[in-house]
Amino acid sequence: MIKTISKAATLLQDGEVVAIPTETVYGLAANAFNDEAVAQIFQIKNRPLFNPLIVHIKSIEYLDVVATNIPPIAYQLAHTFWPGPLTLVLEKKSNVSTMVTSGKNTLGVRMPSHPVALALLKQLDFPLAAPSANPFGYISPTTSEHVRSQLGDKIPYILEGGSCERGIESTIVGFDGNKPILYRVGAISNEEIESCIGKLTVINTASANPEAPGMINKHYSPRTKFVVSEQIAEVVLENVNRNVGFLFFKNENFSLPSSRYIELSDTKNLVEAASNLYAAMHRLDQMNLDVIYAEKFPDKGLGITINDRLHRAQEENFEMNITL
Repeated sequence: MIKTISKAATLLQDGEVVAIPTETVYGLAANAFNDEAVAQIFQIKNRPLFNPLIVHIKSIEYLDVVATNIPPIAYQLAHTFWPGPLTLVLEKKSNVSTMVTSGKNTLGVRMPSHPVALALLKQLDFPLAAPSANPFGYISPTTSEHVRSQLGDKIPYILEGGSCERGIESTIVGFDGNKPILYRVGAISNEEIESCIGKLTVINTASANPEAPGMINKHYSPRTKFVVSEQIAEVVLENVNRNVGFLFFKNENFSLPSSRYIELSDTKNLVEAASNLYAAMHRLDQMNLDVIYAEKFPDKGLGITINDRLHRAQEENFEMNITL
C-alpha cells in the first residue's frame, strides 16, 4: 500500500489527475494550487465550469493555508466532525486555483477520514481538489471498479481503498458571519450538526448556478429511467410482470424474484442504507431494465439525505449547456 500511495503522490506532484478513495465516495483528485491540473478534472468529468469543487486537506491546522476569515463556529464544527464527511464553505485564500471555486471567493473544504486518503495527503505539500470520480451527473462511485468502468481509460491511476464506508457525499455547511447555512444534506445528518451548533438555515436548493458543490438539479443519476414512489407497494403490484427493477429500504414481503430488486437494509438502518445506496443504483443500472422504481425513505435523519439523492436521480426537467 505504501508503494501505491507513493505512486499516486508522484503523479499528483507531476500535475496528473488520480482517482482516490474517501469515506464518502471515490474522488478525482488534482493539485488544488495548479490551474492546469484542476482543468483536467473538469475535462475528464465533462463537468461544467460553473460548478465548484471541494478541496481536501490533511489536518485542521492546514485550514489556515487555504481559507481566511474563518468564523469560530467553523472551527467548532471542524473539531467535532473532522476528519469526516463535513465540508465547510469559507472565504478562500488566493493560493487556491479560481478554477476550483468557479470564480467565487468561497471555497468548499474538508478533511477526509479514509486512512488511504489521509496518508496520501500527508505525503503532499498541497491540498487536493477532488469531486466524485465519475462522468458529471452520473451515480457517484463507491468502489474502484465503479471508477474503472466509467473513467478507467481517461485517468492514469486509481488508488485502491476498498468500498467507501459512508457511501454518500459530505454534508456542506457555509456561514453568514457566525450563522451556519446548510447548502447540501449529506453523510452527517442535520440533527447531528444542530446538536453541535444549534439551528441551521437551510439553502439546500438545487440550482443551475450553484453557490456550493453538489447543488445541481439533476445529479447522482443512472442512465435507466428512475422513479421515486411514496406508494411502492402499489407500484410493485402494477409492475410485477414488467422489465422493471426496485430499490427498497427493506423488502416487505413483496413477491418478486431476487434478481429484480435490491434492499438497502434488512434492519431498516438508515446509516447502512445510505452506505449501500450508490452501489445498489450501479447494479440496477447494469440490468438493462426499462425503469427503476425507488421507495421513498422516512424524512428523518439520513433518510432526508437519501431522499435528496433519489429525487435528483429522477429529475427530468433540467437541461444544461456545458461549455469547457
